[in-house]
Amino acid sequence: MDRRPMVAGNWKMHKTVAEALALINELEAALAGLSQVDVVIAPPFLALVPLAEHLRQSPIGLAAQNMHWETAGAYTGEVSPVMLTDYCRYVIIGHSERRALFGETDDGVNRKAKSALAHGLDPIVCVGETLEQKEAGKTADVVSRQVRAGLADLDVPASAELILAYEPVWAIGTGLAATADDANDVIEVIIRPAVAHLFGEARASRLRVLYGGSIKPDNAAELFGMPGIDGGLVGGASLKAADFVAIARAAA
Repeated sequence: MDRRPMVAGNWKMHKTVAEALALINELEAALAGLSQVDVVIAPPFLALVPLAEHLRQSPIGLAAQNMHWETAGAYTGEVSPVMLTDYCRYVIIGHSERRALFGETDDGVNRKAKSALAHGLDPIVCVGETLEQKEAGKTADVVSRQVRAGLADLDVPASAELILAYEPVWAIGTGLAATADDANDVIEVIIRPAVAHLFGEARASRLRVLYGGSIKPDNAAELFGMPGIDGGLVGGASLKAADFVAIARAAA
């Protein structure tokens, strides 16, 4: 199955609005003409509106880093899907930092994914195991559970896209990355079969699955060369234009 590569840069809690605009200007110039890969940026919430205006005629897509499943209500500090739809197409859901630091659960991931799809946003749902779980031989159990619970009873409209990101927690911000073979095995042996269990083999084969976890220019080509890896969810390297561009070119 031919799946178009995607590289998404998750800026996390970095960049003021002015810094975000400066970085996006660098990226636009350096990525001009690179049409073989979908490039997406997930800036902090405050930068979404000015970047959306700036990128209105650009092929670079925007993602929110998180959202609440309710459309409105007494949820201080949260952002709803209807507040995002005018500015971005994608939303990252269930990032390992949200799970580890803010107590997000598979049930919450499921609610958010359903709400995103219902309001016209394409969710990028993240799954992955901790180092303790990996060393205990629980990778298959943990990742399969996260996929099945996070995507349970999901209705994906024909006009929408569901994207998964395998990001082993032990590789996030540590400088450690899964080997290309190991990452590919988790995606092909664990993630796609779990998706097939929910939606069937045909949809599982079309689903884009990204890898996230210490992707750098020097390991991107090897990772993206694997048949099951359709691109990357990039953290720290997305904050440097030269590094992110090199990773996007490797995906292309």
